[in-house]
Amino acid sequence: MTDLILTDARIRTLDPARPFAEAMAIEGGKILAVGRAADVEVLAGPGTRIERLGGRAVMPGLCDSHTHGLWGACRDLFEVFVGLGGSLQSLLDGIAARAATTPKGEWIVAGPWRPFERAALGEQAFAMLDRIAPDHPVMVKDVSQHNYWVNSAAMTRAGIGPETPEVPGGVIERDAQGRPTGILIESATSLIQPHVAATPAQLTQAVRHMAGYFHSLGITAFKEPMAFAPELAAYVEADLVGALNLHVAAHLTRFSPFSAEYVPMEDLDALRQAYRSPHLDTAFAKLFLDGVPIARTAAFCDPYPGQDPADHAPEEHLLIKPERLNQELITLDAAGYTVKMHAVGDRAIQAGLDAIEAARKANGPSGLRHEIAHSNFIRPQDIARFAALDAVAEVSPKLWYPNPVTPGQRKVLGDARAESCHPVRSLMEAGAEVIYGSDWPAAAPDADPWTGLAGMVTRTDPTGVHPGSVGADQAIPLDRALPVFTSAGARSLRLEQVTGSLKAGLSADFIVLEQPVEKLSTPELGRARPLQTWFEGRQVF
Repeated sequence: MTDLILTDARIRTLDPARPFAEAMAIEGGKILAVGRAADVEVLAGPGTRIERLGGRAVMPGLCDSHTHGLWGACRDLFEVFVGLGGSLQSLLDGIAARAATTPKGEWIVAGPWRPFERAALGEQAFAMLDRIAPDHPVMVKDVSQHNYWVNSAAMTRAGIGPETPEVPGGVIERDAQGRPTGILIESATSLIQPHVAATPAQLTQAVRHMAGYFHSLGITAFKEPMAFAPELAAYVEADLVGALNLHVAAHLTRFSPFSAEYVPMEDLDALRQAYRSPHLDTAFAKLFLDGVPIARTAAFCDPYPGQDPADHAPEEHLLIKPERLNQELITLDAAGYTVKMHAVGDRAIQAGLDAIEAARKANGPSGLRHEIAHSNFIRPQDIARFAALDAVAEVSPKLWYPNPVTPGQRKVLGDARAESCHPVRSLMEAGAEVIYGSDWPAAAPDADPWTGLAGMVTRTDPTGVHPGSVGADQAIPLDRALPVFTSAGARSLRLEQVTGSLKAGLSADFIVLEQPVEKLSTPELGRARPLQTWFEGRQVF
């Protein structure tokens, strides 16, 4: 029996065979029919609920293909966060206020700080934190969450001292006498990470907070780009008790700066088997290829502005050397993992594409569409390689329009290189598939997909706070942008036969808006919020 019919609606299906419709019938959590009102309404039975939407808009639920959902929720719930544009003084004030209400000896986690403002922290950076929180270990994340600033209590708790050896792929910043200053770069953060990990109880609380937040934005599917056992356990627990209500693909971490060591393949396979549930797919893996521009750890073919070309060594910033990376892709592809590679600088992206090419040559067509995560700065000659290799360009965080991070990007990279960030139009014109990610909470104040959508269409700040544009020639029409946030995202989860569009047989995952998106101005599109969010035929917001 038909459970629900939505009619008198402006339905954008994202199904090329039937782009628009007036009504939709739902039965057993799936879409039974989509089409003209007269054709759909005849499917009503004695128990069918009919909702007349009065011209309101319906479209598929949105997909965020790169969001650290539990990290973001933990930031909201448990950390000191003063906003990406927050001043250093506001950060210090926030830490001091938290210290006044936190039992002595307990960790305080805060952020963000900006690596290009390193001089303002003082030569002994730990001392500034010691003065405001002498009785607590303090860890402060930078805007990218790749680099930490800690106080002396934190270093003592983690056993970091003059004799501590360097961590491969990272830097323990030291003074002239070899003493750690409190700044930890990239893989060196792995020394602190175990001490600040969220507890199982916190993760249980966080996954519910995250689900509610995502539903309020219209998100019904997402990719967790860096998953470890505790996060996976929280997702599974929530899913099995009906508290998740999201399609999730989790990229199991094979190598990251937080571990410094490769997770053995047998351990990866064990995680894949142990943490699957009806809405959690673990057939995905993650590799980190470089760092981030703001800390000058992203791998670029050309020097950073002001850098002596003689001192420029792009391979030094590759966290996985090309020969090993090629073998990693061959192995992971053969084992059935879709691989997401963190690659920001053009040299790292080139290396990632080379590795996908090596896997294609070694294994033949696998059907797995590996992803270059972030895809910020791409050499023009590499753009066509995405389509040729059936590789996916995932664009994140939302740096394709001016925002609080943009001045730092320009300061570190120069205007010309900053303007080349996220060449979405060029990728699409070359036949590449592009997917959206917020990268929340890394370099992202929120997980709001609507500002990302509006900014992709105009390459300007939809909030009007930050003037100018970023790569104005890379703006794309709304009709080209919408699949990036819906159907293409579903394909990245391997769920194109389940969700991402509205057609018969697919999951009833959709949102209801006051007006169709094509009728909204850029500021209105950036402020858009669903009136309702539905997952598998149930209203979850």
